[in-house]
Formats: sequence, structure tokens, C-alpha cells
Amino acid sequence: MIITPGILTPFFCVFSYHRRFVAPRGLVPFLIAFIFLAGPGQAQQLRDTVKVGYIDAPPLTYQSENGRAEGSFIELTRRVAEEAGYDPDFEYLPVTRAYFYLRTGGIDVWPGVTDVPALKGEVLESFVSPQPFQLSAWGMQTMPPVSHFNDLKGTTLILISGYTYGGLADLLERTPDIALTDAPSHQAAVAMLKRGRGDYLLDFHGPVKAVLKEFPVQGIREYPVRIRNTAWVFSLANPRSSQLRDEFDDAYLRLAERGEVPQPRPLSEGFQLPGLADLL
Repeated sequence: MIITPGILTPFFCVFSYHRRFVAPRGLVPFLIAFIFLAGPGQAQQLRDTVKVGYIDAPPLTYQSENGRAEGSFIELTRRVAEEAGYDPDFEYLPVTRAYFYLRTGGIDVWPGVTDVPALKGEVLESFVSPQPFQLSAWGMQTMPPVSHFNDLKGTTLILISGYTYGGLADLLERTPDIALTDAPSHQAAVAMLKRGRGDYLLDFHGPVKAVLKEFPVQGIREYPVRIRNTAWVFSLANPRSSQLRDEFDDAYLRLAERGEVPQPRPLSEGFQLPGLADLL
């Protein structure tokens, strides 16, 4: 750090304020030393904190046994936030509460997906989309394949408790000829499917693959239902939401240019199971 007359002026002004003031011996050297030693540390302490809400969607985002935020999207969020000049403060939330906090300003950002109906008009989404996010129907090989939404009619679907599936859960509840049953976790849902307590499981690709890697089940088939874009979703209740969105996007692009994260993927319309658009 370079000491200039301008930096020391406030201190000397104090000493010269009154003609009779005599600085205690050693005070001026102490102040100069304080500036040298405290400068870099003080700069680090001035970093802002950004409140990040995350949900249970392994392996992208989840809470480890020791309470730490984990997952590929979490680690990416850490790197981008720090590159943007922020210290991320993670809070694990049920998905419905994450939506509520985004609407009310309880969190600043959610590493999630785009185009959530419940958040329309309440959030800003990053222009950068790090990876796709796939919702699938999972069934045992004894069940017919799912190639159209009508293939799910007359069946029982297993859903994860508390998941909105981007608004799809509410619509399924109002759809005739489809019965719904809840599972408390992804692992429990896979076990229910294996035991025949539902015809198909509606769940995300990452979490089910993580369960099957740890607890292999033979004969499970996956049928894509919806493929969406991941994004950082910023609360419009925060007056700095636009600035945060730009800073996160710029930080990601700098990291990508240095080869530290994947190149930005082009946003796409994704995929929807034929016939699903009639429901949405």
C-alpha cells in the first residue's frame, strides 16, 4: 500500500486543530503502521454477502449430513459468487419456501431453473445457463414405455412430497384418470416404484441417478418428460437484483474465458413430452 499525503491528511488535521494540542509520543508512527497492516485485511472484510437459497435436488444441489451445501450447481455458485466479489451464505429450504423467500426477499438468489410459473413477475433469471435440468417418468420394464402424456392416464404416479415440479404437480392433481401418491424422499420413491406402489415415478434425472448409483435396481427405465434450463434466479424484492444478475453473468463469462467453468450453453426451448403442452 502506498502512503500519500492525502491518506494522512485527516490524522494531521486532528493534531493541528488546536495550537496547544501536542500529539502523544509514538502516536503518529502507530497510526502509519496501522494503515500498512490493516489495509489489505480491511479490504477483504468489505466483501458483501449474498443470501443463496437451495433445495434438495442432488447431485445439483443438496445438504450433506454435516449440514453443508453440496452439489455441482452449489460449487459452481460458490465460484461465480466469489468471482463476482461476494461471500455466498447458503440456506437449505423446501422448494415452496424457496419460492416464498424469492417473492418476499428472504433470499437474494436461487440456483434453480427458468420459467417457474409460481415466480412469474417476481424474479430475474441469469442469461447464463450452466446445464440442462431433466424431469423424467421412471417405470419398471414391465410397464409400457411413455412416449405421450396420454400414456400416463389410467396410472398411479409417485411424486416427491413438497415438490411443485414447476407447477406441474397442481395440474396433475386436476387431471382426470391420473392418481397421485407421495414419497418423502427420492430413495423412498425409487423403493416404492420397485415394490409396485405406483406405476411410474415422476422425478428429476440427477436425484434418481444418484439413488440408483448407491442402491442399484434392475429393470428401471427412464422416459424424458421435460428438459429445462438451469439458471441463477434473483429476487426482484432485492433492489439490487439487476446488478446482481449482471455481476453473476459477467463473473461466469470471465471464468469460462479462463477455462475454469464450461462455456455458456445456448438457451433452448428444451423438451416437453408430446401432449404435455395441452395440460400446461
